[in-house]
Amino acid sequence: MSILVKNGRVVTAVDDYEADVYIEGEQVNMIGKNLPVTADRVIDASGKLVIPGGIDPHTHFDMPFGGTTSADDFETGTRAAAIGGTTTIIDFAIQARGASTMEALDLWHTKASGKASIDYSFHMIVTDMHDERLPEMTRLVEEGVTSYKMFMAYPGVLYADDGTIFRAMRQAGRDGAVMCMHAENGIVIDEIIKEAIKLGHTEPRYHALTRPTRMEAEGVHRAIAIAEVAGVSVYIVHLSCADALDEVRRARDRGVTAYAETCPQYLFLDQSYYDKPNFEGAKYVMTPALREKWNQDELWKGLRFGDLQAVSTDHCPFCFKGQKELGKSDFRKIPNGAPGVENRMTLVYNGGVAQGRISLNKFVELTSTAAAKTFGMFPRKGTIAVGSDADIVVFDPNRREVISVNNPRTHNMRVDYNSYEGMETLGHADYVLSRGRILVDEAGWQGKAGSGQFVKRARHGELLRAVAPVTVP
Repeated sequence: MSILVKNGRVVTAVDDYEADVYIEGEQVNMIGKNLPVTADRVIDASGKLVIPGGIDPHTHFDMPFGGTTSADDFETGTRAAAIGGTTTIIDFAIQARGASTMEALDLWHTKASGKASIDYSFHMIVTDMHDERLPEMTRLVEEGVTSYKMFMAYPGVLYADDGTIFRAMRQAGRDGAVMCMHAENGIVIDEIIKEAIKLGHTEPRYHALTRPTRMEAEGVHRAIAIAEVAGVSVYIVHLSCADALDEVRRARDRGVTAYAETCPQYLFLDQSYYDKPNFEGAKYVMTPALREKWNQDELWKGLRFGDLQAVSTDHCPFCFKGQKELGKSDFRKIPNGAPGVENRMTLVYNGGVAQGRISLNKFVELTSTAAAKTFGMFPRKGTIAVGSDADIVVFDPNRREVISVNNPRTHNMRVDYNSYEGMETLGHADYVLSRGRILVDEAGWQGKAGSGQFVKRARHGELLRAVAPVTVP
């Protein structure tokens, strides 16, 4: 089908102009003023922004954790993402300790295939990596999985020691892959948690009080140092606080190829949410924990000046009833994670552009282009250009909504609460296209489960020229 999006304001990470966009098949075919073409469908974007579809590089659909499974699978999660303006996600396949990463990749392909309505790719969570299994990492890159994730947190579950991290990082650097890091000192945090439990502190607020910002900052410092020696580009996931951001700034100032993302929860929510009555603070148990409110201004500065490259969601929802309640008597048993994939684009626009913190171009960069470039999808994804995938959002900068679990225009995630309940927001997606298919229009959801495709991503190797890997004399 051909589609003409006319009279819109086309905004990319670097452009801002009025034009028509003509789509034929799955790609952008022409861009120009008053294009002399006919199309099967015409979308009038007068007074609207025409932006690249959002890319959320951090989701957890259908993920087992803490004795349960995240509430959104690839069908419900990608539908909610699309309604919010996101047209590509990168989810996390998880290697079972002692098992093959290739088996994990096959399992996650099975989870997504036939369900995803938008395009998707995978990072690989590496829980162990012995020398004899290192060739698997090269095979993953050949399969288009060009990024991995490792954990300095959750000892006994996902935690990897520094030697394993270095071994995997060195191989990733050789293969032209990116290493994503959950950077917290999980060993020390576990000791702090033991002391809290001894004192009878079991309420949700102690999830935050036992995870101090210095332990996140220490993890970020150590992750970057190991990556620098290993010769790999490192990407710090879900950075939550000023302490950790300072470590990223220092590394980048030294010329280290270090990237970092933050998430809406750290930009809009704060530690006080854990004190909500009737155990409702459990809704906000996520890792890293919510921080003191003053950190938010520092994170916005990091986004504005380029020390933070992207805004992801770490979307990992667990219902309050029946899932979060598993930890009613012990905060350690509350499943870690919160929803957000549907509201990300609106939240960043409302809190960023509408509040004068960032420009429109920066908004597009943070929600789409930077992730496409970092993770090997640009220029197929992350921009509006002739030959790029027709992943396009017609975004109404003047549309107001109140985010609520009871508002079908703002909540389609399969979870019984919304982290941003009651927040009035400005700016929402009106039309959403994925590879030239209309997923959302004025009549609502038009997408189809299973129409999303796996995206094989390119290597990150070109940026590694700036990194000098360690050599053994």
